[in-house]
Amino acid sequence: MANKTKGSEALKVVARCRPLSRKEEAAGHEQILTMDVKLGQVTLRNPRAALGELPKTFTFDAVYDASSKQADLYDETVRPLVDSVLQGFNGTVFAYGQTGTGKTYTMQGTWVEPELRGVIPNAFEHIFTHISRSQNQQYLVRASYLEIYQEEIRDLLSKEPGKRLELKENPETGVYIKDLSSFVTKNVKEIEHVMNLGNQTRAVGSTHMNEVSSRSHAIFVITVECSERGSDGQDHIRVGKLNLVDLAGSERQNKAGPNTAGGAATQSTGSGSGGGGGGSGERPKEASKINLSLSALGNVIAALAGNRSTHIPYRDSKLTRLLQDSLGGNAKTIMAPGERGP
Repeated sequence: MANKTKGSEALKVVARCRPLSRKEEAAGHEQILTMDVKLGQVTLRNPRAALGELPKTFTFDAVYDASSKQADLYDETVRPLVDSVLQGFNGTVFAYGQTGTGKTYTMQGTWVEPELRGVIPNAFEHIFTHISRSQNQQYLVRASYLEIYQEEIRDLLSKEPGKRLELKENPETGVYIKDLSSFVTKNVKEIEHVMNLGNQTRAVGSTHMNEVSSRSHAIFVITVECSERGSDGQDHIRVGKLNLVDLAGSERQNKAGPNTAGGAATQSTGSGSGGGGGGSGERPKEASKINLSLSALGNVIAALAGNRSTHIPYRDSKLTRLLQDSLGGNAKTIMAPGERGP
């Protein structure tokens, strides 16, 4: 867990707790954590604690309890990061946590109800509202959408969603994905359409933890180019990139459950990411790949948060290598772990 930091620092870690579900309430579950919003602290008690065992307290840059609104998280934590992207910086927002902790709700929410919209639709609205109000500036917004499933990269917007893409590295521009498609979008409606197309081919499956669980890391990439005439009479171009990341659920393998005909990771297209899920050993293998990838991400985040001058292990996974230019350097990052009470 990261210590509480100043708003100007590049890495922020915030925690959000979702309320108990009806199923959990019916089963007699209870909250085992408390949040101090003012202090940015989460206190966790062990319901099976031995006599004398004290609760554990963790400090974050900000915490959002079960009564928090989608707009609270966006306006207080994400909006400044998106503003920096519009100024030419790179930024990344992660939703991290066990399956069922509300990651997808935080990132996407319910699109048709404004007050329930998550980080992604709010970011879309933010970007294009800013552009519509700008003067003497020309903007170009491009969108890409990919997933990393069992350390394989796939383009969710491709006509061949099952095609595996390769990570390449350019000495000048850094790491990139060869043949990743990119679409120019001119307004919120167009960029929402691009995301909806990608969501139709994302790998999902059922586990013991959640009936509909994201089994891949999905990364929606928004590149914002701005051209502006400077005082020298020349056009100056700045480029910012925003990565919106919905991570696969982390879970212990014994809770992931065996693979079944209904539990295999699948795609609505019937090809690509989930096509190989037929054997009884696929789900534990899948969970293992997910957890290894998340562990690599955690190691990178910990190294960055600790301000270490030593080697940052970006190359330990496809996810961290791909996001290298948006995690270090002049980039800003928000990590939002989801918490469950029971």
